[in-house]
Amino acid sequence: MGPTVGFIGLGLMGKPMAGNLLKAGFPVVVWNRAAAKAEELEAQGAQRGAHPRDTAARADVLITIVSDPPALEGVLWGADGALAGLRRGSAYIDSSTISPELARRVASACAERGVDFLDAPVTGGDWGAKAAELVFMIGGKPETFERVKPVLEALGKRFFLLGPNGAGQTVKLAMNLILALEVEALAEALALVSAAGLPGERLVEVMQSSMARAAVLDVKAPLILKGEFPRSFPLRLMHKDMRLALELAGQQGVALPAAAAAFSTYSAVKESSTDDPDYSAVARFWKSCASHSAQ
Repeated sequence: MGPTVGFIGLGLMGKPMAGNLLKAGFPVVVWNRAAAKAEELEAQGAQRGAHPRDTAARADVLITIVSDPPALEGVLWGADGALAGLRRGSAYIDSSTISPELARRVASACAERGVDFLDAPVTGGDWGAKAAELVFMIGGKPETFERVKPVLEALGKRFFLLGPNGAGQTVKLAMNLILALEVEALAEALALVSAAGLPGERLVEVMQSSMARAAVLDVKAPLILKGEFPRSFPLRLMHKDMRLALELAGQQGVALPAAAAAFSTYSAVKESSTDDPDYSAVARFWKSCASHSAQ
């Protein structure tokens, strides 16, 4: 039996991740704002924490994965926050996608309590979370990574130690920016081909046989062609990550004109969507534009 793992945040990614820890034989203590998801994991053998502080206090290794920076700040510093429960000598891994600045602030707060911290956001979608094949982008000390590696190996297949705290978040924001731009480019190209009277499937066939091929197209292109956008990564979260990337670019004095233009499109789709679609639903914008042009 390994270390007791506290797990906070049982959403699209967190719930299967916590389930994989149970399957790997780790004692797991879970907490989620919506209690029903914690109850489902209790049925699989998890214990349930009373609140974030209690969950952290019972853990040798704490993992959080929540939706955005305000949610993480609430979990850590809010009423019955997890930071107050972390024990000296424990380790804390945050797999949310947040700003590098917030990751460094969390690292500082952990250091004051004698707690080792890694910012370790993930990529791989909900299918990667379910299959324990996530890719981790990690900021922190190598010795902390080695210490918690057995826990991470129950969740993922590849681990990139990228530098000090904040490095994991920096690379994750850059990664998601690339994914957002790839899907946006595909949506624009499909609109162009469709407007010319050609089937989008033929464009995708050629792309997948050329230098334009991208693994993300294997998953997103069929859905875009069918006009179906089941969530594997919600558009609202991709929109948040693009905003964080553009804020970081502003802080670094780096102009990102393509990202800024794509962010405008994602913003328009987010504001007009009445559901909670996958980020590939950015294709709705170009389909709408094509419809208006045809009228």
